[in-house]
Formats: sequence, C-alpha cells, structure tokens
Amino acid sequence: MITVLVGLCAGLAVWVWWGPSAPVVRLARLTQETSPGFSLPGVVKARRSRTALVRAWRGGTVELCQAIVAELAAGRTPGEALSKAIGSVEGPPEFVAALRPVARVARDGGDVGAALVNAAPEAGGEGLRRLASCWEVGVSVGGGLAPLVERVGGALRDMENHRQEISAQLAGPRATARMLAGLPVLGLLMAAGLGMQPLPFLFTTLPGIGCLVVGLLLNVTGLRWTDRMVRKAEDGVR
Repeated sequence: MITVLVGLCAGLAVWVWWGPSAPVVRLARLTQETSPGFSLPGVVKARRSRTALVRAWRGGTVELCQAIVAELAAGRTPGEALSKAIGSVEGPPEFVAALRPVARVARDGGDVGAALVNAAPEAGGEGLRRLASCWEVGVSVGGGLAPLVERVGGALRDMENHRQEISAQLAGPRATARMLAGLPVLGLLMAAGLGMQPLPFLFTTLPGIGCLVVGLLLNVTGLRWTDRMVRKAEDGVR
C-alpha cells in the first residue's frame, strides 16, 4: 500500500512537470503525434514540435515581408505583390496552407488585412497581425506600402534575433535548475555507496515516506517555477 502511494505521488509529480499545456494538446490532436494514452516521449516531442512550428511561422513571416518588398519594387500592385510573394515563400505545410486563402483574397481584391488576421495563429502569428495592420494603413492612405512592409520585416527580424539571444542566455539557468533537481538522486547513490540504506528508510518507514513525498513535491515545484519564469521571460519579447 505504501509503495503504491509513493508511486502515485511520483507519477503525479512527473505529470505536473511534464504534463502538456492546452496548445500542446491541440497540436498533438491535429498532427496525431501522440496516442490517446499519456506518453512522456510524445509530450516532449509535441512540446518541441510546437516550439519549432512557432519559430517557423515567425521566420516565414519575415521572409514574406522581404518578398513583398521585392515584388513592390518590381512595380507590381499590392495585391499582385502579396500573391506572388506568398507563392514564393517556403515554410512548414501549416504556414503555406494558411496563406493560400490570403493569396486568393489578394488576387480578388478583397480585404487582405482581415485575411491575414484570420490566417495568423495565436502563437507565432504576431508578425502576420502586424503585417495586416501595416497593409490596412498603407492601402487606406495610398502609396508608401513598401517602406512600411520593409520596416515591419526588419522589426520582426530584430525581435526574432532578440528571442534567440534570450533563449541562449536562459539555457544556463534551465540547466542549473535541472542539475540541482538531480542532486537528491546523487545523494542517495552516495549514501548507498557508504553502506547506508536510504531506500528502505524512504519506502518502508513513515518518516521516510514523508520526506520522500515532500522532497518530490518541492523538487517538482522548483522545476515548474523555474520553467514558468523562463517561459515568461521568453514570451515577454513581442
């Protein structure tokens, strides 16, 4: 009974740390990368896939802005420039598929700003929403669209570079937090090497079980707290 209780606490701790967020769950359902049951490797893969997809959307938007500026410089109308630029931009299948309706709207002379907003996802679509605002201002005022799009593309490129710098700087704190989280395991190994019996104490006595449960909760809470602070610092770059 005690072993089962400890196992359930450990499983709960792992779920709290590794459990997928709502966007990850939606991504996993859409891409069918995970099975109906919980799979730790599948959750990790979904997290990494979502991060890579967000970066791909941001990079694709920068490339789209550059292509639009090039087409406008060639003398094309705004609608033609956007349609040609979308056809030349490379990116993930989700990015390309989302821009196809925008290209049709641009060719038909519809509301391009609204189409860009509708195509922009919640995460990674900040650039498309900025481009939509820029497009509405440029079209309504008339003329000067190329400098506006070029400025938006430059700002998005600088922001992405800043995000990468922040991620590189935060890699150290993340690694340190996880290393500290693994120190209790090292302590158990050292105690066992010195001839002590830490596992029987932790799993068969009430004080040991209490120490084990409290230690697991504190360890996972610290990891979760560190991860949230790091994510908040990364998400603060807009």
